[in-house]
Parts: sequence; structure tokens; C-alpha cells
Amino acid sequence: MQRNLTKIASDTYDLVVIGGGIYGACVAWDAVLRGLSTVLVEKQDFGAGTSSNSLKIIHGGFRYLQQVDLKRMRESIRERKILMRIAPHLVHLLPVLVPVYGHLFKGREMMACALFLNDLIGFDRNRLSDPSKDIPKGRVLSKEECVKVLPGVETKDLTGAALWYDALAYNTERLVLSFLLSAIDKGARVANYTEVIEFLKDGKAVYGVRVRDVLTGDEFDIKSKMTINAGGPWQHQIRSLVGRLNGERPKFAKAVNLVTRRIIADYAFGVSNVRKDKDEPEFLDQARFYFITPWREYSIVGTEYQYFQDSPDKLSITEQDITKLIAKINSLYSNANLEREDVYFHHVGLVPIADKSATNGSLSLAKHYRIYDHKKIDGLEGLISVRSVKYTTARDVAEKTVNQVFRNFGQTPPKALSRTVPIYGGEINNFREFLEQEKMASSKRLPPEVVEHLIYTYGSKYVEVLKYVDQQPALGQTISDSTTVLKAEVIHAVKEEMALKLSDVVFRRTELGTAGNPGLASLNECASLMAQELGWERHKIEEEIQETQAVYTCNEQ
Repeated sequence: MQRNLTKIASDTYDLVVIGGGIYGACVAWDAVLRGLSTVLVEKQDFGAGTSSNSLKIIHGGFRYLQQVDLKRMRESIRERKILMRIAPHLVHLLPVLVPVYGHLFKGREMMACALFLNDLIGFDRNRLSDPSKDIPKGRVLSKEECVKVLPGVETKDLTGAALWYDALAYNTERLVLSFLLSAIDKGARVANYTEVIEFLKDGKAVYGVRVRDVLTGDEFDIKSKMTINAGGPWQHQIRSLVGRLNGERPKFAKAVNLVTRRIIADYAFGVSNVRKDKDEPEFLDQARFYFITPWREYSIVGTEYQYFQDSPDKLSITEQDITKLIAKINSLYSNANLEREDVYFHHVGLVPIADKSATNGSLSLAKHYRIYDHKKIDGLEGLISVRSVKYTTARDVAEKTVNQVFRNFGQTPPKALSRTVPIYGGEINNFREFLEQEKMASSKRLPPEVVEHLIYTYGSKYVEVLKYVDQQPALGQTISDSTTVLKAEVIHAVKEEMALKLSDVVFRRTELGTAGNPGLASLNECASLMAQELGWERHKIEEEIQETQAVYTCNEQ
């Protein structure tokens, strides 16, 4: 995975993909699997935007029963199953628990019916070869069981709890990267820190893009038959480079999640926002739920939304955002008892809201993705834009987007292989067995917790990291005593995964800083290792450390 813009600009492609988040990565993977020559460019680092802001839950669409939206539910169930099949090291079973109150239409009886329907609609959820990925049937817990599992839960009118199973993404950033690494293995070319500054046009047709190397300022043309705008919150800004196009400017909500000390160990726990603040926008389509999700040895709590009208480049998190979410979680589950010092890290991103949302003080998340074929809506050939909605269904939307590319080429879309082909590190038949076998096989070489960490991060490709340990045994040491991240992972990130900045390694190639500031000593060690590969001087090391530490700070307002 080498970054070479001169080489990228030397060829003409079937497809240029703009945006290296989960949607762009999935488009590149699906397209190259079906034989399209593909190049992807991202103006930041891969997965650095909204794709890194997540509760990490891969949803099976249970909540869509409330709207009787069986189509979206089936899509979510299918895509959850596909992700567990093609990325078994990164997507794992997650029990979800929600207390229920009262009886009949609002209580345990209705929830029991909903759980039965969920299992019925997901009848094929376990058609996988890996038994460790089997999803059990949902059930209703008694009041006593609920109180035992969730000590301190509100007991007034409590009649039990609904238990069902979804999936948890161990590392959403690595999932994005794994799609890209897989695409590269099949011939795609990619480049981070490469910003699209202009579309190449011939009358009413787009035939590529002009890009700027963010790191050097150099500019290049990349020519293609079709361009896919998968820029997420930047989609409209990218579209505006063409000129005035039809369609409303998309609206977004700022989404905030917090990484905290562990609150509940074994379940994702949902609590309803039944006490709505009068100064807080209400959701039109459903009751608001906040979730406390177990993730590694931490919890992720969220999500808090607020209307966002500024440029995506100005997105930030404030202390007020954090304290507001802490207060909300404590009010809904007093046993959480969160304090500011219990918050180790934060996630902030932008998610699309309904076109008519926020016009009357209300807020409603967008329900459906959109694929804009600009030939049909603007008379502009060679450009397709994608509005993303959910992380879970990104692969499905990518498949549909590539189908449209083939139709625009006047061809029948060939079968999509991205449903079944494992992505980077995913060639594992039984994850549980593979994990135990590899821990045993490597027991004389590395501690079992380090091997487990490597497999959860790199899957079957973890041996690629250990090559550097074979060459230089000192790289088999961890960055510090408080982490399982190896020094070899830093070298691997630079040499094999296009890590160009310290933040790339700390937040998106490894898990060193994804749950909180690892400390100056660890950052310095990581930067020093990168400096050996990239030729950084001391002033550059200090600059990178300062830039990375700044991610952990918040604006005052």
C-alpha cells in the first residue's frame, strides 16, 4: 500500500472514488472485484471523518419494526451477516438489553411479539460456516433477571427486559482500512491526503478530477470514465466544484459519543429518553434511545445529536457537549454515576437528517441512502453522488452504486462478489478456534493477550506484523507497559498501510489512542519509530505529537 500520486495520475481509470470513509472504501472494493479499474482519493486520512464516530454497533434493524419497515430490516440483517462472514476478526456477537415497563402495547407482551418477529424475519441470520457467529433467538427477561443484570435500573413499573443480539465492530477504523487493503490487493490504487480541487469537464461530461497533494501542494489530473462522490458530509462541497446542481443542500446533525470507564460488562444497554427536555429537539420518527455499549475494557455511551449548520471542516466537540451527555446518561441510568474524569475520549461526526428536519425545532435522522445519477437529474454525465446513512449497510449501497456505474456504461452489472469474498484478515473459518490455536502456537513468542490483540486487529494477516519482529526482535516489545500495541505495528503501518502522520497510527492503524490519551511517553516512542522510517527531524516529531494531543482537547463552547 504505497502512495504514489505521479503513478496514479499516469493512467486512465474506469472509476475515480472521492472519499475514503466506509462508503468510498466499500465502493472501491466492490468495483475492483467486478473488474473495474479503480482509484480512490481522500483529502484527510482514510476513515478519519464520520466513519470513526460510532457506537460500534452493527445493527440488525430491530428498531425498524416500530415503523414496520421490513425492507430496511431485511437489508440490515443481511448486511450484518455479510460483515460477520467477510470480516470475522472485526465483527462479533453483541447482546443488547432494553428494560420494558408496563404491559400489553408498551410492555413485555408486545416486546415478546417483536422479538419473535425479529427472529422470524431474520430466519437466515445463521447461514454462516462459522458457528462462533451464530445469533441466538431473542427473549424477554423477568423483572428479577433485569435487575440482576442492570443493578440500579429504574424499577417503577418495570416488568422485565428485552434481550436480542446484534454485532459489535471491534475497530471501525480498521474495518474501513481492511476494505481498502483488499481493494489494493485486487489492483485498485488509493491515496490519502489528496484533495479534489476541480472536476475535469468536457461540456456536460465529467472525465476525472484534479487533485492537490495536501502534504506537498503538488497538483495532478486523474482521468476516468466515471467519478463517484462518496464524500459524506463533504459531498455537497465536492458537488459544488462542478457548478450549480439540482437538489437541496443536505442537512446534518452533530453526533457525539463518549468513551468512558466500563459501566456494564456483558450487554449493550439501551435506555429511553422518556423525560424530554423542553429545550431539546424531539425526534419525529421514534423515541430516543441512548446506549451504553461495552467495547474492549471500556464503555461507549451515546448518541447525542444537535443540528449542525456550519462547514464540516469546522466540526468540533465542546466541554458542554460532553457534560450534557454525561448528565443525560446519569439521569437515565443513575447507576452509571459518570464524572468528567470517567470520560477518556470522545467521538464526533456528522450524520444526515431528513430534508425537512430542523425547520420547526424538531430533528429526524435521514432514513434512506440516496444515489444521485447526475446524468438523470442534471444532464451531467460521468458523475454519481452517494448520500450515506448507516455504517452497517455501506457495502450494500456500494453494490447498488457500482450497479449504476455499469448501467451508465451500457452494460448489465455482473454479480457482486463483495457479499462473499473475505476482506483483508478475514480468511478465518472459525474465529474462536483460530484465536485459541494461534494463541497456543505463539505462546513461546508473545504473551497471549498480545496475540489476541493482534488477531482482533489484523485477523489472519497478523503474521504480516510479526515479520518485522523476525527482522528486528526489539520490535516485539509493546509501546508501553499499559498497552498491547507492538512497536512492530508502527513500522507496519508506515511501510504497508500508508500511515504518514502520527495521528494515522495512533487513531486509525492501531488502537494505541482510540480509547484515550496514551501519554506523552507513548506518543514520543511512536513518533520516534515513525521518524526512523519517514526521516523526521526533532521539530517534526514535536509538531506531530502536539497535533495528536490536540485531538484529546475540547473547545470551551
